[in-house]
Amino acid sequence: MGNKPVKEEVQRKEEILVKVVPPLDKTYVRWLARDLERIHGFTPKNPQAIEPPQHYIEYMRHSGWLDLNLDDPDLAHLFK
Repeated sequence: MGNKPVKEEVQRKEEILVKVVPPLDKTYVRWLARDLERIHGFTPKNPQAIEPPQHYIEYMRHSGWLDLNLDDPDLAHLFK
């Protein structure tokens, strides 16, 4: 009862993995590039401000995470 020595591999195979990509249609590639640019380059023209719930604002104030006053008249245009 003892540990038996581990048999070493007699032959070591070296595998080379090659990834082959089929040729792509140029029209499809242009359409895909234009579509991705349209999706990722999108910014809303008139984004609406969202005010968090009051209990969350109070939690942020008590934790010191809220350094600005939401009732400040200089910031009122941001919360409309």
